[in-house]
This record gives sequence, C-alpha cells and structure tokens, in this order.
Amino acid sequence: MTGSASSDDRSSTIERDAGEQSASTSGRQSALAARLSETIAADPDRVAAIDEELDGLSDKVGPAWTDLIEAGPDLRPFLAGVFSNSPFLRDIAFGDPALLVRLMSEAPERSLEALLARMAEPAPDETALMTLLRRGKREAALLIALADLAGAWALEEVTGALTAFADAAVSAAVRHLLLDAHSRGKLTLPDPERPEIGSGYIVLGMGKYGAGELNYSSDIDLIVFFDAERVALADPDEASTLFVRITRRLVHILQERTGDGYVFRTDLRLRPDPGATAVALSAVAALHYYEALGQNWERAALIKARPVAGDREAGEALLADIAPFIWRRSFDYATIADVHSIKRQIHAVKGHGRIAVAGHNIKLGRGGIREIEFFVQTQQLIAGGRNPDLRGLKTLEMLRALVEAGWIDEEVRGELDEAYRFLRKVEHRLQMIADEQTHTLPSSPEALETVARLSGFETVDAFSAALRPYLERVQGHYAQLFEDAPSLSGEIGSLVFTGDEDDPETLETLSALGFKRPQEVTRAIRAWHFGRYPATRSGRGRELLTELVPVILDALARTDNADVAFNAFDRFVSQLPAGVQLFSLLKSNPTLLGLLATIMGAAPKLGQTLTRRPRVLDAVLDPAFFGALPDADETGALLERSLAESRSYEEALDRARIFGQEQVFLVSVRVLSGTMSPGDAGHAYARIADVLVDHLLAHAQAEFAETHGKVPGGAVAVLALGKLGGSEMTAASDLDLILLYDHDPDADGSDGRKELAPSQYYTRLTQRLVAALSAPTAEGTLYEVDFRLRPSGNAGPLATRLSAFEAYQSGDAWAWEHMALTRARVVGGDAALGERVDAIVREVLSRSRDVEALRTDVIEMRRRIEREKGTKDIWDLKQVAGGLVDLEFIAQFLQLAHAHEHPEILSSNTETALRAAVAAGCLDRASGEILMPATRLYQALTQILRLSVDGPFKPDAAPKGVQDLLIRAVDAPDFSRLQAELTETQAAVRRTFETVVGPLAAPEKS
Repeated sequence: MTGSASSDDRSSTIERDAGEQSASTSGRQSALAARLSETIAADPDRVAAIDEELDGLSDKVGPAWTDLIEAGPDLRPFLAGVFSNSPFLRDIAFGDPALLVRLMSEAPERSLEALLARMAEPAPDETALMTLLRRGKREAALLIALADLAGAWALEEVTGALTAFADAAVSAAVRHLLLDAHSRGKLTLPDPERPEIGSGYIVLGMGKYGAGELNYSSDIDLIVFFDAERVALADPDEASTLFVRITRRLVHILQERTGDGYVFRTDLRLRPDPGATAVALSAVAALHYYEALGQNWERAALIKARPVAGDREAGEALLADIAPFIWRRSFDYATIADVHSIKRQIHAVKGHGRIAVAGHNIKLGRGGIREIEFFVQTQQLIAGGRNPDLRGLKTLEMLRALVEAGWIDEEVRGELDEAYRFLRKVEHRLQMIADEQTHTLPSSPEALETVARLSGFETVDAFSAALRPYLERVQGHYAQLFEDAPSLSGEIGSLVFTGDEDDPETLETLSALGFKRPQEVTRAIRAWHFGRYPATRSGRGRELLTELVPVILDALARTDNADVAFNAFDRFVSQLPAGVQLFSLLKSNPTLLGLLATIMGAAPKLGQTLTRRPRVLDAVLDPAFFGALPDADETGALLERSLAESRSYEEALDRARIFGQEQVFLVSVRVLSGTMSPGDAGHAYARIADVLVDHLLAHAQAEFAETHGKVPGGAVAVLALGKLGGSEMTAASDLDLILLYDHDPDADGSDGRKELAPSQYYTRLTQRLVAALSAPTAEGTLYEVDFRLRPSGNAGPLATRLSAFEAYQSGDAWAWEHMALTRARVVGGDAALGERVDAIVREVLSRSRDVEALRTDVIEMRRRIEREKGTKDIWDLKQVAGGLVDLEFIAQFLQLAHAHEHPEILSSNTETALRAAVAAGCLDRASGEILMPATRLYQALTQILRLSVDGPFKPDAAPKGVQDLLIRAVDAPDFSRLQAELTETQAAVRRTFETVVGPLAAPEKS
C-alpha cells in the first residue's frame, strides 16, 4: 500500500515498476519468445500477407530468425495474430526485423533496462536527441506491446514500463536543455554531470502519467514550476523568461513530428489558470495560487502529481508545501459534488448514457475506467486528510488501501480491481491498432472484431459477453456511491407546448420533475413561443429558447422550489430587451444556466435585482468574468472611463449606478457560485464602494464648482466608518460617512458666481455627495448613506471642518465614538488632507486611557444594546449574545486600551485588529483562536444571508437552497452541524468577551 506523498518517494516508485517488479513477480528472466501465454487470432483477410512477410524475414535477418521460430512453435502464429490486427506494430516490426528478433530473443525486462540506459546517454545536439528519443519510442512501443499481448507482463508492469520510458524521455530532454542553458551562461548548475540536481526546474507529471499508469498511446500531462532561489542565474530578473523558453523547447522536443515520428503529445493545461499564465510558473506563485484560488478539481488532479524530471528534490518540497491544500483534515463533501458534476457532464455527451459495446467509450462511458478512478479519488479526497495511507498515486493500490481503512469491502475491491485490469487491457489494444489516443470501441462489426481478437477473443459476441458484466458492475458500484438521484441528462419525458391547451403527458412530466403548478409553467412557456416578450419576438430567439426549454426546466427543477425558481426566471426573461445573445450563451454554457437557476431558486433577493436590472448580466457574459477581480486602481479606471463618456452630470450618476450594480452583482454571483470566498467578498464590496465614493465626490465637486466656484485653499476628505471602514461590507450594507474639510484661514467665501460661506459651501457639497450616492434615478440607487456618526450628530451641519473634528475627538467625544473611530478609513477626496485625517485618527486612538473606566463604558454600552435589541435567535448574527457586536466591541476595546503602547494593533478591520492584538501580546492566543475563526464564520454567513434573504432568517421557512449555500460557505457537513457550530461559537465568543472586557449581567429575554 502506498502511503503519504511525504513519506513515499514518488519518483523512484514508478521506475521500480518497470524492472524490479517484473523480476520479483515470478523471477522469470527468460526470452520473451519463451513466455507466450496468450493467443491472438489472426485476421483472416490479412493473415496471408503477414505470413508472406514472416517468411521473408529469413532473408533479412538470417539464421537468428529461423532459430527463434524453431525454438518456439507458438511464436509464428502469435506474431501473425498481432501483425494482422495491428498495422502500427506490423510497420515497426517489419521496418526493423533485427529489432523484432532481438526483442523476442531477450527477456523483456532486460530489453527495457537497456533501452532506458540508452535514453540516458547525452546527445551531441538537439536534432540527435530528438532522433534518439523517437527511435527509442518506437522500440518501446513494440517491446511493451509484445510483452503485453504475450501475457508476459501484468498490467502494473505494462503501465510501469510505459511510464518509465516517459520518465526517461522527459528527463533526457530536460537534462539536455539545462546543460545548454549552463553552457550559454544563462545559469550555473551545481553539478553539470547531473544537471537536474539543484537546477530549480520542476517538472510534475499529472494524471495517469503522475500515477505511473500511462496507457499505450497516452498524452502526458505536465506542470512546470521553477524555484529561482535554488540555482545561480546570470540575470535573476529573467528567471521566468529563461524557464518559459526551456519549457517551450521541451514541448517541441517531445511532440514535434519529424520523419521519425514523435515522442509524446504534451499537455500543460493543468497548470494554475492556464489561460492567463506562462507555461512555467514560479514555485512561489504556485503556492500563492493554490492557497488563495485553488479549486476542488485541482485538488483531485494533484492527488496524482509526481516529480518526473528536473529538480526532483525541489518538486517533492513543492508538493509537501501544497499538501495542506490537497489533503484537508475535514471530510470534504463539496469535493464530491464537484467531481460528481464533472462526471455528469461527461455522461451528458451522446452515447455515454447507457452501457453498450459497439461505440462505447471504455474510459468516459458508463461503467468505464473513469468511474473506477473517480470512485477511488473522491474517497481519497474525503479521507486522505486524516489518513495518510490514502494518499497514494495508484488506483489499484488505493483500492486495497480503502479496504484496509474500512471504506469499502473486499468484494467491491475485487470486482473493481478485476474490471479495471480488463478495461485497461482493452484500452491498450484499442490504441495498439494504429497508435491513436482513443478510448471508444469501434461501431463497425469488422473493426470491433479486430479489438476482440487482440483482446484474446475469437468473436465479437464472446468479447461482448466478457466486457458487458464488467461495465455493469462498475456502474453499479459507482452509482451506489455517487448517483443517488436519477440523471436527467437524456430524455426527461414529454414536453409539448404548442397550441392553446395543455398536453396531459407534459403536465405529468413537469409534476414528476417537481413543479407543483405545472399549468402555470406551460402557460408561461407558450407565451415564450408566441413571442409575447421582447426577448422572444425574433424567430432566432424563439428557436434558441425552444431548444433550451428541457435544459432550463431540468436546471430549475433541481432547485429547492422549482415553481418559485421558474417564476423568477420567467420574470427575468420578460425584462430582457433581446434574447439571442443570452440564449446562445446558455445553450453553449450549461454552467451559466445552472448559475441562473441557483440565483432564481436559492437567492431570490439577488434574483429580484437581476429581474429589475437584467443589464447587470452583461458583466457575467464577459469571458473575463471568472478571472481575477480588478484591483482598486483597475476598478477606478473602469468607472472613470464610463463616467468620462457622460454628456451630463445626471448621465454620470446613471452610469455610476449601472457600474455599481454590475460590480456588486459580479461579486455576489462569485460568492453564490463558489468562485469567491465570502470572506474575500467583504473586501471586494468595500473596494467598489471606495471607488464610487471617491469618483462621485470628484464629479460632484466639479459640477458644484460650475455654480459656486471653489473655496481658496479648500480640500475635502471622506472618512468611512462601520462596515465600509472595516472593509467588511455585504451586498446590502449602508455607508457610514463623515465629510471633513479645510481651507485657508482667511477664506470667507467661495469664488464662484454664486458665493457661499465655507461652512455653507461644504454642507451643500455634502448634500450633493449624498444625492449622488443615494438618490434614485432611472437606473436605481447605489447606497443608503448615513452621516449620523459626525461629531454634531443629526443636530449640526453635514460637513465638519478638520479643526472642529480634531477638537471634538480630543476633548468631547464619548467612548462609543472612539470605538466607532477604530473603524475609520479615508476613502475619498484630497490625498494630503486624507493623510492629515489619518494622522488625527491615529493620534486620538493611540492616547493613553484609563483602562478601567474604558472597560466600564464598554460593558455598560453592551448592556444597553442588549437590553434594547438583545435576542435569543442564533441567526441574528449581529445582536445575539456572542455575535458580531461582541466581537467588534472586543476588538475596539483592545485597540483603545493598548494602542498607546502598541500602535501596531490599530486596524479598521476586525479580524486584522484581533490578529495584531495576538501578535502584540494584548490578547492571549487561545482567545484569538476563538475570535478570529468566529469572525470569519459570522462574515461568511452574513454574506450569504444578505444575498438570499430579506428580513430575519428563519431556517424552517427558508428555501433549502439557502441552507445549502450557508453549508457550502462554511464547509459544514450539514445544516444541523452548522447550527450546532454556530451556537457553540457564540457561547465561546461571549465567554471570551467577559474574560477580555468584563462580565455582563444576564440579558433580558426577547
């Protein structure tokens, strides 16, 4: 059984498979010709020509051929069977009869060992190397096929030999390229005799190659990384350029077709974000990507990652570094859904929905090789984080490990093991015929007979009778593990929407799908067909929508409330100005349709936004949607580009609303689709608000100045507090703002045609800003804006002069106002004034305080809030005991109490402040380990609830889809466990509050 990647040398395991394993299996080292245990029936239409070719070998090779045939009477019929069924092997053998004789006269293990040794010999130049590798590939192809067909090697030996040759070929190319770079002075290798050692160039084999399970005509999947710190480079700044060039030459050496053929088709698309990254990435970038952005499918792929060439020590170190990403300690049920969804997509391809023989894909089809691999890999992902024995590379070894770990029983293992061996045998013979990377059995009887004969069967009927039970057993085990719901990827029943009357069978189909009011569905769909909506008035739009109807109904039926989801989708279609573009996209992109179904079924609040403003979907249609989010500068540039096209101030406000709605929708959709963590969403929403406040302030100032001019020396800065200040916004957050201003001491008015006194000027400007952010226009609104946290509260002017702000905060502010100030962050306006504001805020927060008086104030404040708003509802995440208010009060108390001695703990973000407090010793580590995960838990749940629910969340009344989103957001196994974890967390946070700040009286019952 293969153990953890950290304890098992992945590199050497595969090399042993080709040689030592064969020898140890039975100790046989006799010639291949003497080890024939399989018979291959000849193709009757071609056998005469093959016999003639075999007869002619005596003239070409001499007595060696005659001696070989005489020593083994079964050899000639065996070769006639092989060559009459495989044109590819026939051409190699008859093109080089001496090679054929040599391979049959030696033990295959010895032939492979000699071949691998030749591959390791240095070549004088790249052309010679390419020739060496291609000729070696032909020899390996013939050797391994003959040993396989003869029955001399078991499956592990065949796949091990295929993989060993791939390792030798890739390593030879890498050594040559590294030496070339060394000779040209691009890098200095520590040991030119062993170029890979210490080169920092990492080549990982993936998939079947990484696992040592290559098939006969396999591509090889590679990921290439480099660690520039491990090798001396002539120009460290050019590390990426150098290793990218080496990688491109590596691919050229391996897959370029020459007169000698090719070595391996090479695929580099499993690397992180292949559409946007170079073919060789730094190890640092890889770690950052996997930690921040890695997907479940990449975890599944990395299970089989193995250093195959280059600096294998560096490769093992890299795999050890990313092991926590691959192997999570908690049972990962989200990964099951991801892997299962991939399998369902595969099954949706025509011909994969049923078990067959002719035309069946033995890799991807029902009961095929991929189902066995998924059966094993998914359970590895679930349990491998806790059990290192389940982290091996090989499918069959991991089947045995799953038995030992108690995940499956021996009978299941035995049946899957036997099926895997048979299917891989058939797969190899399919590919031996013409050296094609195919997994689909032929549809024509004649071609299928060829596969049957190579597989050891005399007739197609006999072959089919053997194959079908294996497929059925595999499908049964896979279905039991994964497919507890029927697939709707094929026909889902009668769906007729023509005429004015309902079709009874259609109503039955809709009811079976889960629609409670099927008549309403048929009525709406007939309206689509009749072109009653703008989106369906064109013939092409109706045609596309007609084709989509079964898929749409399927997707919506999968939501928790099919009728609600359908009605929301119908309203959405009714608001579309046109439909061809969207319907075409949905037809070619089922993922987007699933996303829309999720929004309509599980996030009705977001669905309402989409229905009211369907234009926000335009941003989702952008191919870059699932790429990296723009940073603040890029977001600002996008907004300014749109605002610059405005012909009036009013149009600028409309454009700002369109921009804000689109950007917020994009972040929201990313959260719902699982492509952005809820924790990251708070920063993303805040970044959007920052940009809008800053740019709308600038436009409001410019428009205001046209009438009122400017105040000499005047400048403004916008200070954000609350959720925006802390970069913890949700899609529904208000903006808590203060507008601060300053001007020349002797300025007594603005210089415009309508002069205003400075205080009046900035008050009116603030009103313009509030309107720019919150006033409804034809394109809706952006944010609710709250200025009540300004020094004068609701009683005084909206704008505050900087000196008044400083004086108030220094002498008159209450403790709660300083607590609110810990969340302050400048988000717009004049940069120089903003720096002065930041300095004042920092100075105020860093003052020495009477900690006990502060403690008393904070406790009393919390008691008062609890008396007024306290609740026992655990889903009132803010007000419940141990909820967000407690968390934020702890962070604010710590900052005010300790910033005088530890100014480094100041941060407007709650989690950052808590982390800094632990680092500074102001908060014990045990408390930090309660509070920081609690912060992430509350924020994740809040993000989902603000997207999905209007008003209080009532689990019993909420759609199950909302519960599912909450479960996924925090990676909980089920909703009951989530509620239990939430209850425990709130209790722990309350205990921590009373430990850190002080005891609270028991809250009054709500």
